[in-house]
Amino acid sequence: MRLHPLTSLAAAGSTAAITTAAAYLPLSLAVIATAVGLAAWSGSVRRLLPAAAAILVPLCLSLLVLHGLFFPEGDTVLAEWGPARVTSEGLSFALNRAAQLGAVVLALLVFSFSVSVPDLVAALSVRGVQGRFAFVLASTLTLLPAITSRVERIRQAQESRGLVIRRGLLHRVAAFRRQAVPLVLSLVEDAGTRAAALESRGFSNPGPRTSYRDVPDSKPQRALRVVLLVAAAAAVAIRLWLAAEGT
Repeated sequence: MRLHPLTSLAAAGSTAAITTAAAYLPLSLAVIATAVGLAAWSGSVRRLLPAAAAILVPLCLSLLVLHGLFFPEGDTVLAEWGPARVTSEGLSFALNRAAQLGAVVLALLVFSFSVSVPDLVAALSVRGVQGRFAFVLASTLTLLPAITSRVERIRQAQESRGLVIRRGLLHRVAAFRRQAVPLVLSLVEDAGTRAAALESRGFSNPGPRTSYRDVPDSKPQRALRVVLLVAAAAAVAIRLWLAAEGT
């Protein structure tokens, strides 16, 4: 049974909300493993992992520096350099936050790499969401996969013209600098083309609209979406209640 795009969106959103609210390392690791497994099963793992690394590596390094070296509640000091102290409590906190962030990012990326944008726009339009807003939402969710694919095409085009990318981080950074200009220019041109296409299709016009694209839905999936949203709301409410009780 093929998942409805709103079911996939509800699953990704509720997973992110529940994982964030729980802040529980085993749950975060389970979500990460599940997301990677789903990406491998769908054949998008080779695109997913570089995109996830581009987002998570700088964020996790900042968490490590911030909490690993300057964690005020840390008592077990492993190393010390002036005001900077490496504590086991700080490293544990940074690890928990990094795993939690990784689970959220991977869950949303799996959805972004697997959802069909036309189906998502059609499903949102059927439920009364304004066409332009639905398109912006769908484009935002799939922006990173689109950029990843565009960078790959630019790289292949430059290599066919004689660009040699050597191994090593510095060489790849230098190569990306050459790819950034055509990437930005192509995205700007693409934005103008999409805006003209949206205007020609009357996305800004008020009133009811119809769609030639039919996205099948079912009662079990509608019930599942309700359960997922209720579970996410309950997890956030419990987290807020526990925080209030702690204060």
